Amino acid sequence: MDVKDVLRAERAALCDTLERLGPGAPTLCEGWTTADLAAHLVVRERDPRSGPGIMVGGALGRYTEKLMAREKAKGYPELIARLRSGPPAIVFALMPGLNVSENWIHHEDARRANGEEPRPPDGDVDAVLTRVMARMGRVQTRAMKPYGVVLAFPDGSRLTVRAADPSVIVRGPIGECVLYLSGRRGAARVELEGDADALARLRAAKLGI
Repeated sequence: MDVKDVLRAERAALCDTLERLGPGAPTLCEGWTTADLAAHLVVRERDPRSGPGIMVGGALGRYTEKLMAREKAKGYPELIARLRSGPPAIVFALMPGLNVSENWIHHEDARRANGEEPRPPDGDVDAVLTRVMARMGRVQTRAMKPYGVVLAFPDGSRLTVRAADPSVIVRGPIGECVLYLSGRRGAARVELEGDADALARLRAAKLGI
């Protein structure tokens, strides 16, 4: 499995979905349509000036919104074409696993906000998502401190993303766990188990990057 091939395939599937839904469909990102989502992805990987606004928000976020508006003004077909063609080669080569995760999450943002069911498991995608979560899960669950977080998958395997006792268990396929830990609680098909106080923290904590 070449992670870049996984990224290309997920990118193509995402663009197909965005084309099918059109520019005005809702997404799981509050206040964003599919056009906003596509513009976010384009400026994220084509304009380094967007990074601080995506991460920090505030005045920097408003500047990133202007960059997104500039992309949307080109029209939805052009916006999707730019997303489908991908970023410059050097950007494409950087952190392909994280970009698979980013594209996969936003693909589900579009699909599930429009009533679509989870896609069938894809072994290659799941393997990439698992590796990314093994590296990034502790950051995404930093608000859970001092509690631990363990992901429990349907095949019986587990991934400890935050080692501590007591812990909570997030049970479900890796993609559903990724959605939950990125803050998409309402859309994620998971079951939660564990210490009552830790579960209360998990349900209220700000999760994700």
